[in-house]
Amino acid sequence: MSFNRSNMSSGSRMNRTVEFGRTRVVRPKGRHQATIVWLHDLGEDGSRWSQLLEGLPLRNIKWICPTAPTRPVASYGGFACTAWFDVGEISEDAPDDREGLDAAATHVANLLSAEPSDVKLGVGGFSMGAAVALYSGTCHVVGKYLNGMRYPVNLKAIVGVSGWLPCLRILKSRMEGSQEAVSRAASLPTLLCHGSVDDVVKLNHAELSARTLSATGFKNLVYRTYDGLGHFTIPQELNEICYWLTAILGLEGS
Repeated sequence: MSFNRSNMSSGSRMNRTVEFGRTRVVRPKGRHQATIVWLHDLGEDGSRWSQLLEGLPLRNIKWICPTAPTRPVASYGGFACTAWFDVGEISEDAPDDREGLDAAATHVANLLSAEPSDVKLGVGGFSMGAAVALYSGTCHVVGKYLNGMRYPVNLKAIVGVSGWLPCLRILKSRMEGSQEAVSRAASLPTLLCHGSVDDVVKLNHAELSARTLSATGFKNLVYRTYDGLGHFTIPQELNEICYWLTAILGLEGS
């Protein structure tokens, strides 16, 4: 996987109906206290992560693992693969596929909207999936998508692993003048995890994402780096995610 080539322009990249792939669901083994939509990376599907998440000691979480649409991707030279949105080079100045991000975040919100009202809701993901999770968090905070439509879900946790924050240049302006947005940002638990030697999504992108979130009032932000870790996960990282989710969501002991 690579994010080093870009011939994208801002605005719409998809002028067809978005068709998402198969969704895998991991049912809670204990009392259902939380539901988290977990999003895969570029070129993957929901199956691998559903298998990994099923083995975590989080008995009270229902995991929903959807599969992204298949679309042309700039970083793959225009070849098609599963992708939540179009992406070329990851940089502060690179254009964001706002339509693709809104479509992905809307799909996630629709999945969560069907959950029981007494269940806490969250979004997490790896790499490109983490980007959508973080973008969903900003939509919850602002109260709407970039297209102006209302964001309908009350999120209680965001987890981004080896990812980055899209549209970070405009986050401050999106929140300006809204005390509700400031309040939601301060109270939204957000966990960022990143490897120090990630050669796909460089560490500086994670650092910039964390700084941007902190600067815009995300006071309940935890940022963790792992020495020697590349673009993959390790048990130490997964354990930290489990401990964090258990504490943040008030889950019963396993």
